[in-house]
Amino acid sequence: MKDNKIILREDALESTAKQLVAEGKGILAADESLPTIEKRFASINLSSSAINRRKYRQLLFSTQGLENFISGVILFEETLHQKTEEGSYLPEILSAKGIIPGVKVDRGTVALPGFSNEKVTQGLDGLYERLVEYKRMGALFTKWRAVISIHNNHPSHFSIKANAHALARFAASSQEAHMVPVVEPEVLMDGYHTLGQCEEVSAQTLVEVFNELFEHRVKLEGSLLKASMVIPGSNCSKQASTEEVAKATLRVLYRTVPAAIPGIVFLSGGQSPTQASAHLNAMNALGPHPWELSFSFGRALQEPVLKAWKGNDENIESAQKQLHFRAELNSAARYGTYSHQLESRLA
Repeated sequence: MKDNKIILREDALESTAKQLVAEGKGILAADESLPTIEKRFASINLSSSAINRRKYRQLLFSTQGLENFISGVILFEETLHQKTEEGSYLPEILSAKGIIPGVKVDRGTVALPGFSNEKVTQGLDGLYERLVEYKRMGALFTKWRAVISIHNNHPSHFSIKANAHALARFAASSQEAHMVPVVEPEVLMDGYHTLGQCEEVSAQTLVEVFNELFEHRVKLEGSLLKASMVIPGSNCSKQASTEEVAKATLRVLYRTVPAAIPGIVFLSGGQSPTQASAHLNAMNALGPHPWELSFSFGRALQEPVLKAWKGNDENIESAQKQLHFRAELNSAARYGTYSHQLESRLA
């Protein structure tokens, strides 16, 4: 009987993971921390009050037809507790559409002692108890972000290992709480590094991550990888073409990511909405691949929405059209059928 219970739990994890990377769909990352969303709102001269954050996220989640292209939404912890003016919890809007609510569970980065300018993510203390509460409130998957930066002699092997270890502990705890972990080792775009340097660091990072996941007995079939694309640093004098980014990213993934992972959801990591869509499209056009190649975009989905909304209720419909359009374009990129010509359709 005990073994049967384990099998049922694992099947549920695998089923949820597969739903999150369902054909033609991706994840909306709406888990901005308080400092991050304050910066986003500042770009439209809007204060980051709890009411404005609730209004904005309700705008996102209630977009008509969003469920055709979005399988899940990563929430900030605050959003799990917020209600609409009608009294419904915000995650209930998603569940009613068949969109799976998830939650960011890390507590941000802190300095790694003894390693200048390197970071490690915190939040493991008390994690399991928080996960149980998040699950009770309707979240079915989780996300933890580690940050890897490339500059001078960084990253050190130890910082990669420390972050990989924390990611694996998070993933194991999430599965123990019957939630699908989305493991995010982000290699930052900031800096002067070349495409080749990014490829090398990305490969080193993923090797450590999957070694740690194996050591922690994490079920890969019930997990997802949220990966960075392999891109030169934003200050690098030689930028890469769409095809070069796609091929370099795929080289890393094929060398490091087991086929047992149901899907890889890419972060946009500072790319423009059109760049992120074009890169995702190019990778899928080179398929098929052992895993679903999907998206978990934040700013690349939301940037046009914020510009259209501007904090005004009368702009909600036009802002939602922007989100629907951007999600539809990334759905096309999942099939390898996106093109820059499609960008003019909403105009």
